[in-house]
Amino acid sequence: MVPALAHIRNWIFDLDNTLYPSSADLFALIDARMGEYIGGLLGVDRIAARKVQKDYFHAHGTTLAGLMADHQVDPHEFLRFVHDVPMDRLVPDHRVIDGIARLPGRRIVFTNGDASYAARVLDKLGLGDLFETIYDIHLLDYRPKPYAEGYERMCAALGIAAPESLFVEDMARNLVPAKALGMTTVWVNNGSEQAGADARSDLIDYITADLGDWLDHVLAKGE
Repeated sequence: MVPALAHIRNWIFDLDNTLYPSSADLFALIDARMGEYIGGLLGVDRIAARKVQKDYFHAHGTTLAGLMADHQVDPHEFLRFVHDVPMDRLVPDHRVIDGIARLPGRRIVFTNGDASYAARVLDKLGLGDLFETIYDIHLLDYRPKPYAEGYERMCAALGIAAPESLFVEDMARNLVPAKALGMTTVWVNNGSEQAGADARSDLIDYITADLGDWLDHVLAKGE
């Protein structure tokens, strides 16, 4: 372990486009399901549905949050529908599996998705047994990252000391509250949607395009 990370006791990972590469483009399938759901809900065509979807994402942090606020959508129903996608695009990366298995301390998934979907993703990636828990959108009370209270809620619920924690995310804007709490931050800059927003150098401790490479580096012997 690199000396700069010797104090880390809690390893917190985002899920989508972080624990697997953005090139898998799993979100394209979820994106299409969201458009289908919104089109059916509002009676609009695909183009109008996509505009609603993206407007809510930018304004509320997730499309779901906007739909709940304006249309009283049942979050469980919505998430079941949009996450009903095949997982065959995901391929286990043994560098990631081995690296996460070697991390000392607690390992947690912190996601704006829900736990049942996250569990499917982790199992497909060969990571299902490596995480202590999944802190999901339901536990966030539907106030998604990057709302700061969600990070505080997670730390309190799991007994996490932020200065002893490291957070890995593909969306730089979601690192802002983590850094404010005192976490070490890792930006997986792999080209995922909106990844570059708010990518301020003073908020990011490490940048990598490949999680497996980063884990290899920080766990390398003799460093």
